[in-house]
Amino acid sequence: MANYLLEIGLEEMPAHLVSAAATQLETRMTDFLSENRVAFETMTQFSTPRRLAVLVKGLEDASAAIDEEVKGPSAKIAKDAEGNWSKAIQGFSRGQGVTPDDLVLQGDYYYANKHIAGIATADILTTVGRDVISKMQFSTYMKWANNSFLFVRPIQWNVSLLDAQIIPFDLLDVTADKITYGHRFLFDGHITLDDALDYAPRLKEAFVVADAAARKAQIEAQIAKIAKDNNWTIYLLPSLLEEVTNLVEYPTAFVGEFDAKYLDVPEEVLVTSMREHQRYFEVRDLAGQLQPNFISVRNGNAVHIDNVAKGNQKVLVARLEDAEFFWKEDQKLKIADLVEKLKKVTFHEKIGSVHAHMHRVKTIAKKIRQAANLSADYDAKLERAADIYKFDLLTGMVGEFDELQGVMGEKYALLAGEDAKVATSIREHYLPTSADGALPETEMGAVLAMADKLDTILSFFTVGLIPSGSNDPYALRRATAGILRIIESQNWDMALASLISELYTLDVAGFTYGKQDEVMQFINGRVAKMLEGVARYDLIEAVLATGSLDVTYLIETAKALYNKVSDADFKTSVENLARVVNLASKLTTAPSVTEATLENEFEKALFTAEQKLVLTGTSAEKLTALFSLSDLITAFFDNTMVMIDDEALKHNRLSLLADIAAKAGQLADFRRILTK
Repeated sequence: MANYLLEIGLEEMPAHLVSAAATQLETRMTDFLSENRVAFETMTQFSTPRRLAVLVKGLEDASAAIDEEVKGPSAKIAKDAEGNWSKAIQGFSRGQGVTPDDLVLQGDYYYANKHIAGIATADILTTVGRDVISKMQFSTYMKWANNSFLFVRPIQWNVSLLDAQIIPFDLLDVTADKITYGHRFLFDGHITLDDALDYAPRLKEAFVVADAAARKAQIEAQIAKIAKDNNWTIYLLPSLLEEVTNLVEYPTAFVGEFDAKYLDVPEEVLVTSMREHQRYFEVRDLAGQLQPNFISVRNGNAVHIDNVAKGNQKVLVARLEDAEFFWKEDQKLKIADLVEKLKKVTFHEKIGSVHAHMHRVKTIAKKIRQAANLSADYDAKLERAADIYKFDLLTGMVGEFDELQGVMGEKYALLAGEDAKVATSIREHYLPTSADGALPETEMGAVLAMADKLDTILSFFTVGLIPSGSNDPYALRRATAGILRIIESQNWDMALASLISELYTLDVAGFTYGKQDEVMQFINGRVAKMLEGVARYDLIEAVLATGSLDVTYLIETAKALYNKVSDADFKTSVENLARVVNLASKLTTAPSVTEATLENEFEKALFTAEQKLVLTGTSAEKLTALFSLSDLITAFFDNTMVMIDDEALKHNRLSLLADIAAKAGQLADFRRILTK
């Protein structure tokens, strides 16, 4: 057993890329060893802004030997007319490293039985640079010097150490060695590693905590002590904590302060300034009130920490000065004037202005309210919200802190005397801002948010700005997912497909929507994605095949089907309904069952049951009612021929099946469900 260390030394990486890059390196290294049949016990990842590394423990000395049977050409083409081995068999043999006489005939084919010996692990690891590092992928790349090779940041050094043995490989002009480097400012010179297991201890001596989890734990412990010593509450936002962890190699938390006068500025502005712009943690007292302090983390030790705190305070105060200025100046503006100016602000050059976008959203919002069967009591407030909800885009505060779009709109609207529901809708219309982000809590906010996203999707598709592959510059996938999540969270019983079709009949100030088929296909894809966590793929396809985009109903039906999969009657019921639908599709005219034409007791019994079948209640209850026909359908098929020469009788029986198929089609296309 051996231990292997691989480290990639880099110029500082963006903090948001570090964790994902470290995980990718571990995954690629694991796959590399697996593909080369080298067993190991554990693998540990390390990462800082300047390095990515893995330590593999318990490596076998060589790859596993295997015996392999490879299928070759058929016996028909193995020999020519004179009985000589054909070119096909000779080529196959050469490729497998055997002679034609070594091949074994099994049935109609020749096989090569090969023994592949193990290879020394040290020899396999020489290709790590080519097969692991060079194949890493990132969302952003850099190119340096005259190299064509791209990586997240320029590579400065590589360490490749199997126990005490250097396993050399070259990547550009960097040759892997046993030399690494400590903290950029706190340690002078390089570190020569004597053994792979020396990595983390030696770096710690050089002021580098290479284990990201340990580094994060240090930050948490330091901040917890500060909070305890000052009777403070400090919320460590997970995403911010992760980012700060990946900004430093040797963390030291410290306290900064600012003038209490800035607390008159809205709390959201202060928190945004600290979190988003400076990567600080805000401070609250035990009652939850924001304090004129912040916590930051230095990439270094505590030497001269007071000077560091003062420098950070100056940077923050400069931002707070701007925020205070904008807060006061924005309150002098009038909403009506800002809305009027939105006529000159471009939503997109191919679509028109933000003001025109709001005008369309106003119409759509009312259509959504009607489609969801919501009360018309707040129509006037909804119209008012749609008339003004983008006004804060032209405020100084949002111009400086664009993360506060909607948030400042709500505050300025309340200061201007707008209704509280209108103000809340202005803030909520941006939600959700991410795949799993918070959703609008109010009904009116949900309607406005959905309307805004729906016009965005339809208008961008209309002018040909359609996502392709992974390319989605206008976040239309996120907007669609947001619409679906809003409908689900509000539990709206809404026929989304019908609503969208109705929108395509509108002409709002000369703008009409186009490319309806592409839009519906796009939304269907998002619905399918949403349902992935609800049921298996064939059940999802079955419910989507109904053509409904009633999201709440689709989710409920997919869950109901999934919950019935293990029932004893599921397989028979589904197969019977699939057979019914298949035969019903052969009916070329409208179904019409004549009771007098029913010939035997089995079709009469099925007809009586179908007439009484009314699908009501939950999807689970509807499925139970539909599946109750299964025994009657079985008896019908066992005793009744449908496709017969007598046209009247055939039409009657197909019509009976078509009536059942129509009811089944409300739930799913049962032909798509796998029962084997």
